Amino acid sequence: MNPPVRAGLFDAAGTLLLFRDSVGEIYRAFALDFGVDLPATRIAEAFGRVLSHAPPMVFPGETGDRCRSLERQWWWRQVRSTFRAADSTARFTDFDAYFDRLWSHYATGAAWRLAPGTRRALEALRARQVPMAVVSNFDHRLPKILQDLEILEYFESVTTPAAVGAAKPDRRIFDAALAGLGDPTRRAVYVGDRAAEDVAGARRAGLIPIQVGSLATLEELPARIDALEEEAK
Repeated sequence: MNPPVRAGLFDAAGTLLLFRDSVGEIYRAFALDFGVDLPATRIAEAFGRVLSHAPPMVFPGETGDRCRSLERQWWWRQVRSTFRAADSTARFTDFDAYFDRLWSHYATGAAWRLAPGTRRALEALRARQVPMAVVSNFDHRLPKILQDLEILEYFESVTTPAAVGAAKPDRRIFDAALAGLGDPTRRAVYVGDRAAEDVAGARRAGLIPIQVGSLATLEELPARIDALEEEAK
């Protein structure tokens, strides 16, 4: 018989956090102030293509302010590539100022909302004394966003690629998060939205993956964990 689930790990964007407004609409609205007018749907499609081919946000040997600067540069390149992919003739009056505005917008809770059922799920797991952590391929802005949305307090740690030198689906980022919970061998679930990064990556790392799309809302998560424990008996 398997031991009960003793930890809950979560992805961030797409799982706990959702955009308040679509990326295409925000990118377009801000771009209008800098001389670029493109359809939101075209920007969103280009953004998805660019991110799907982007390298992981990992910078071996770099720490602190240098690492945060490299994360910001990484995003600068992806945004620049997004507009080149959407329309190579687009010319900003000041692209750096445009990017500064985007970067600041997505750095706070104002750009995000909690996925339905998030708070109830976290409250239920905390009541069971299940340690929780976030494991995300986001950047150093994530803790502030979680704090703004008033859920940072539920997590014992927030693990991102730059902090550990590995990004999902690399098992090292999952291992680092489990070690941060004080017991790298504990039986844990990982809740995420992406098939390769989250589900397959967590399974290879020895975690029990739960794809968030298989739940009506995150409020169903405690019941799903109960079902997993019944199946393991």
